[in-house]
Amino acid sequence: MKKVKTVVITGGASGIGLAITQLFAEKGYETIFLDYNSNAGTEVATSLSKKGYKVQFIQTDVSDFNSVKMAFGQMPETIDVLVNNAGISHVGNLEETSEEDFERLFQVNVKGIYTCSNAAIKKLKANGGGSIINMCSVAATMGLPDRFAYSMTKGAVLSMTLSIARDYVSDNIRCNCISPGRVHTPFVDGFLAKNYPGQEKEMFAKLAATQPIGRMGKPEEIAGMVYYLASDEASFITGSNFNIDGGFLGLKA
Repeated sequence: MKKVKTVVITGGASGIGLAITQLFAEKGYETIFLDYNSNAGTEVATSLSKKGYKVQFIQTDVSDFNSVKMAFGQMPETIDVLVNNAGISHVGNLEETSEEDFERLFQVNVKGIYTCSNAAIKKLKANGGGSIINMCSVAATMGLPDRFAYSMTKGAVLSMTLSIARDYVSDNIRCNCISPGRVHTPFVDGFLAKNYPGQEKEMFAKLAATQPIGRMGKPEEIAGMVYYLASDEASFITGSNFNIDGGFLGLKA
C-alpha cells in the first residue's frame, strides 16, 4: 500500500500559503498547516475537512520557538515535506525602517524559518529524507526600492536554503527556495486600499505592468512549483532558487 505523505505548511491560511494548503490537500497529502490567525486557520480547516481532505490546523507563532515546538509535538513522528511560507512585509528604505520594523520582520521571516526547520529536521531524518521548501523573493537577488528590511530577510532565506541543502544532502533531505515576483494576494489589495484610496485599479495595473509578462502571478502558480519541488520528480534538485516572476529578473531591459 502506498504511503500517504505528510506536509507541514507555515502561514497556510491565507494568500500563497492557502493555495499551497489547498493543493497538497487535494493531492492526497496529510496536510498540516500552521498560522498565527486562529480564526482564518479554523475556517480553512473546516472547509477542507468537509470536502473529505485530511487536514490539521495548529495555531502557531513561528517567531516563538516554544510555540513551534508545541506545534511539532502534535505532529506524526515522521514528515515528508516542510514548506516555510509564513512571512510579513514592510515598505520603506533604510531611514524609514525603525528598529521595531527591522526586528519584527527578522523574527517572522528569518527566525521563523530557523525555528520550523530546526523542529522539522528530526522528523525528516526519521522519514529517511524529504524536502524543505522556503519562500524567498526576487528581493533576495536584486535591489528593490523601499524594501530594505524585507530584502534583508529574503537574502537570509536564500543563504539558509543553501546551507541546509549542503548540510543535509547525505540525509536525503533536499532544500530549495522559490522567489516570486508580484503575486496577487489579499495583501496587495490591502496595500493599495491603504496607500492609494480611489486609485486602486490604476495602481494595480501599474504594478502588474512591471512584470514583462504583463500581469501579477497567481497564488496557485506558486503552489504548483512548491508541489513539484516536493515531489519525487524533483529528486535531483537541491540547493536551488527558482524565480517565478513573469520575467521580472530575466527580461528587464
